[in-house]
Amino acid sequence: MRKQKSFRQLIGLLFSAIALVMPVQVQSAEHKHATHGVPIPGACAKADTPASLQCARGVSSVFDSKGRLWLAWAFGGHVYVNFSDDKGKTYSSPVAINRTPEAVAAKAESPIKILVDRQGRIFISWTMKLAKRFSGHIRFSRSVDGGENFSAPLTVNDHLEVTSHRFQSMAINEAGDIFIAWLDKRDLLAAIRSDKPYTGAAVYYAYSDNHGQSFHPNIKVIDSSCECCRTAMAMDKDGLPVILWRHVFDKNTRDHALAKLLANDRVGKVRRASFDNWQVDGCPHHGPSISSSDEGYYHLTWFNNAPERHGLFYAYSKDQGKTFSSAISVGNYKAAASHPQVITAGETVYLLWKEFDGKQSSLITMQSVDKGKNWSEAEQLLQTTATNEHPLLLRDEQRVYAAWQRTGEDYHLIPLRK
Repeated sequence: MRKQKSFRQLIGLLFSAIALVMPVQVQSAEHKHATHGVPIPGACAKADTPASLQCARGVSSVFDSKGRLWLAWAFGGHVYVNFSDDKGKTYSSPVAINRTPEAVAAKAESPIKILVDRQGRIFISWTMKLAKRFSGHIRFSRSVDGGENFSAPLTVNDHLEVTSHRFQSMAINEAGDIFIAWLDKRDLLAAIRSDKPYTGAAVYYAYSDNHGQSFHPNIKVIDSSCECCRTAMAMDKDGLPVILWRHVFDKNTRDHALAKLLANDRVGKVRRASFDNWQVDGCPHHGPSISSSDEGYYHLTWFNNAPERHGLFYAYSKDQGKTFSSAISVGNYKAAASHPQVITAGETVYLLWKEFDGKQSSLITMQSVDKGKNWSEAEQLLQTTATNEHPLLLRDEQRVYAAWQRTGEDYHLIPLRK
């Protein structure tokens, strides 16, 4: 029993190591996906390089209620925040959140997360790497004075052994309650000590009802999540979040599941959200995305690499995940279409992803103006040969934007068609 378990863990670590070097999806014999981008320019690797967006890692961005664009990113052991009042043409000087440097995990599936509430309070979460490989803690800081000062970082996970607490997502409701969900291996440690089998990791979350001053004890959603695909979270119309993640069904079917919170401290039924039946004993490093519309539709997008059903997919649910529309395939699988994002604005749904032709990465978008029933043709927004982050979608009061960080270049914020 122990030898079999150790072998499975070794295989999982091997897949994780491959994914760190090539942060896209698990490669199959039928279709190999290339790494997006080229090596980081030498200037960004020098010890004396000043912090700048051109060398930033794990960049995320959000608009506040007044239209100011806020960015959070990592460089040189620090998490930084800065802003733009002209849609990304110019930026303020960056402010370091953590005064004491720490090992910040900020790339691929682990970008920094940033939110701003209606009162202008800023909330940041990230993963701090620990001494053991693939381990980490979920960290959090806030500013209550418009970004001039940030609180000393606190650790959100209340299990502090050196294991994996990583791949977090974060959401906030109109009341100012903050929710952070992540993948957690504390239960795997317990199973090993008891010589019991355990598959994957678990999904945990914590919430704050005092604007981030502190968090309530961690709550487990479910066991047997996939270990290395980032979680996703969206706020439903009732002010309670829905969490989406890649789950391990049956023996090793890596599809997706979601759970809607029924109260801040109460989790609803876990429901299967994708049905591609990808059988893989490893870590795809390829998390999903979810958006909840004003009327409560859930819009989902994801990647799977099953032999008969592979690539990027989109589906929606009108009944909080009880049933789903037929999933449609999007993107060019042969061009390594990857890391899709979804966001809604009224009845319009936007999809965004990137593709790679062997030399250049391309940013691609599609739109639906009827709640996801019909879709426009795919449109290419940008191309680059530079190392690049996974793309993001964000919105202000007027429109939706695509955001793309490319190492050594300016941060690109691209307004999408209304």
